[in-house]
Amino acid sequence: MRILIVTDAWEPQVNGVVRTLQATIAELRGAGHEVAVISPDLFRSIPCPTYGEIRLAFAGRRSVGRRIRAFAPQAIHISTEGPLGLAARRWCLQNGFPFTTAYHTRFPDYVAARMPVSPAFVWRFIRWFHRPARHIMVATRSLARELGDQGLPQTMLWERGVDHALFRANHAPHRALAGLPRPIQLYVGRVAVEKNIEAFLETRQPGTKVIVGDGPALADLAARYPEAVFLGKLGGEALAAAYAGADVFAFPSRTDTFGLVVIEALSCGTPVAAYPVPGPGDIVTGGAGALDEDLDVAIARALACDRAEAAALGARYSWSACTAQFLNALTFVPAEPVAAPAGAALAA
Repeated sequence: MRILIVTDAWEPQVNGVVRTLQATIAELRGAGHEVAVISPDLFRSIPCPTYGEIRLAFAGRRSVGRRIRAFAPQAIHISTEGPLGLAARRWCLQNGFPFTTAYHTRFPDYVAARMPVSPAFVWRFIRWFHRPARHIMVATRSLARELGDQGLPQTMLWERGVDHALFRANHAPHRALAGLPRPIQLYVGRVAVEKNIEAFLETRQPGTKVIVGDGPALADLAARYPEAVFLGKLGGEALAAAYAGADVFAFPSRTDTFGLVVIEALSCGTPVAAYPVPGPGDIVTGGAGALDEDLDVAIARALACDRAEAAALGARYSWSACTAQFLNALTFVPAEPVAAPAGAALAA
């Protein structure tokens, strides 16, 4: 199949959306599919206000349309709601070409954390953007219920995967963690206001809090929480070593739609502590971690969890299974029913 993916989130960004697309494209190409990507690096662009790593492309329907026609795709997936996504959406509608979209980021909450804008106003845009899509790919069933409540019922599950050769329970710990007071409580991800990292840094558990990642809030948090250890951005073996060397993985975000870092930590045998919200609430089950509205309580409970159970839960997620779901959504089969009542997946 000739598959075109249009995305405003792309290299050199390092985030869950980009990593998911990269892994899915690699799986698709490995299976013999021909994949093309329309991304900001193909156009002139400017940094996105408040999120400079994202580039906003100067690209309209005509320039995007020329690239679409040149590739002659059999399926078009619009991954993001940015300028490229808008241009591709307009081209598809004007040319009667069916397309799928994905809801990667809880934009109403994300925008509200950064600007004095009502989430209800942002939801109007989200409904307008995604309503014409044949399918909207979502990472969890609770997110499917949320979109269904907003009048967008055409969702299909597209979970996330883990590179189990890299993120594994027997990985040697990162040497930067040696000698730190235990238990080591780890956060991995973008260091920004919407990630709610301050809630984690305010918890009162003994031991050491370690932050891995970069972002606009890094300097401020490092200055205000000098007792925490900030390792900056890590990747590959170094990132896997950080997961494996921690005693618990803290995920304080309330706005993520999934949390790729959650299943990477689990795959390394590190129990997860999080709030009982969509994303971690869909993933963390049994003795692999703990969910609680008090993050201190969640961390304490997660520290008592079995690392083997955490690793077993992480092993359930693979990029091959993720890519099979992606392909299933492209075939325009009927949308998946959302059977469970709202909130059922969040029981801790």
